[in-house]
Amino acid sequence: MNARFACALFAGAMLLSAPAIPAQAETIKVGLSKLVSYPAMPIGIAHGYFKEQGIDAEMVFFDSAQPIAIAVASGAVDFGVSGLSAGFYTLAAQGQLRLLASSAGEEPGFYNLVILASNKAYDDGLKTVKDLPGRDIGVTQLGTSLHYVVGLVAEKYGFPLSAVTIKPVQSNSNVMSALIGGTLAAGVMPGTPTLSVVQKGDVKRLAWAGDIVPGWMGSALFTGTKTTNERGDMIKRFLVAYRKATKDYHDAFATPDDKRKDSSAAPEILKILSDFSGAPGEEIDKAPPFLDAQARVNVDDVGRQIAWYRGQNLMKGDIKAEELVDTRYAIPVNRK
Repeated sequence: MNARFACALFAGAMLLSAPAIPAQAETIKVGLSKLVSYPAMPIGIAHGYFKEQGIDAEMVFFDSAQPIAIAVASGAVDFGVSGLSAGFYTLAAQGQLRLLASSAGEEPGFYNLVILASNKAYDDGLKTVKDLPGRDIGVTQLGTSLHYVVGLVAEKYGFPLSAVTIKPVQSNSNVMSALIGGTLAAGVMPGTPTLSVVQKGDVKRLAWAGDIVPGWMGSALFTGTKTTNERGDMIKRFLVAYRKATKDYHDAFATPDDKRKDSSAAPEILKILSDFSGAPGEEIDKAPPFLDAQARVNVDDVGRQIAWYRGQNLMKGDIKAEELVDTRYAIPVNRK
């Protein structure tokens, strides 16, 4: 077999294995929140990556993670990009959801979730996360990644989770309002909506989760199990666009070895993220979350999260991480 014929065969095989792109764009709904933690969707739309794959991606906005998982399970939206939660894992254990790719995670030098104190509590001695015992901590809902952060902090600093009172107040805006009003001592939130408020001095930032409890995958892209079994071609096309957008984000704010550094592409990406989230670009640039360049899924960490939520009696049923991460589509990685 000569080289030219071999190349022709290879090219033909690649064409046969590539997902077919429909002549008319297919409308796909994606549930997410207006947070910098989920940048692949606005970047992919702005750069035309979904259109290239024959997909008209429509973003449907929610104020917290668990309703997104429910919307995907019910078929109200085709995909979700959100923080991982006990509700998500419970639906997955029932066979309704599967993980496809990662979104924002917690790594040193990058910032996604933040621990805050009200000015009132700060003046009363809540200066660091070590001072949290005896305080109430606001989150959107019990069993979210925000709750999980408190568990990781308690484990690191050696106090029982029962030493704090977790208060679910249903939305990030409610957490912020309670902190500003002083009716909550502390709160855990996504970083994006807190940037300008901290800058104005309305609340105090105690720590970024990535600095004190790094190394875990806080959010992900997922879809319904039925979708994975019946719409594989569409999922593959969607992931081509999603991963291209994720790499654009990564390369704007990180070096090839995942160290924090802006590239020449950062200003354009910051403009997209500012328009999407409403946060000023210069504030986003101070605290961009980490995204894996290939949107790989940390399988080991998914297993640790499932074990923690089960140990806290926050999820029903059980599922192995290897079953939840659908490797027909996902790229697995094991970050210890």
